[in-house]
Amino acid sequence: MTLDELGPRICILGPSGSGKSTLADAIARARGLPAVHLDRLHHLPHTDWRPRPEAEFVALHDRAIRAPAWVIDGNYTRCLPQRLERATGLILLDAATATSLLRYVRRAWFERERRGGLEGAKSRVRWEMIHHILFATPAGRRRNRELFERIALPKLRLAGTRELDRFYRSSGLQRPS
Repeated sequence: MTLDELGPRICILGPSGSGKSTLADAIARARGLPAVHLDRLHHLPHTDWRPRPEAEFVALHDRAIRAPAWVIDGNYTRCLPQRLERATGLILLDAATATSLLRYVRRAWFERERRGGLEGAKSRVRWEMIHHILFATPAGRRRNRELFERIALPKLRLAGTRELDRFYRSSGLQRPS
């Protein structure tokens, strides 16, 4: 599956720390598409990750997906049906729980600017995120795999770091430095 075959509206799903935002930015640069990071829509800027009111988030999400072209990273399953209805392609990053946890800790400790991160948010390890990765991620991965099998869109499942690296190379994508 090539980037062109995924069309102008690409939805990227996967667990926290799987590389969704980095991949979305790389695809956006390569294809000239706007990147939409759902974490930025869901949380209020300069609040250290406080969620927006639900209706406000859904309105921002639905406005973003009405655009003619985009690459959107993030899960937010309550809005997934309408996003997939508009999507022309799907990429599932199926990273293992251990990989997600390691990447999350590395990102929280060492990256000053998180890709797809929230403006004004502090980068630190949070127990809530560790708990989410350890206990919610396995069920989310199963749910995403089941969805992936059912969906009729052009799609690509990247199961692990090696497959993701191979996709970057084969698609001519550049990771930000």
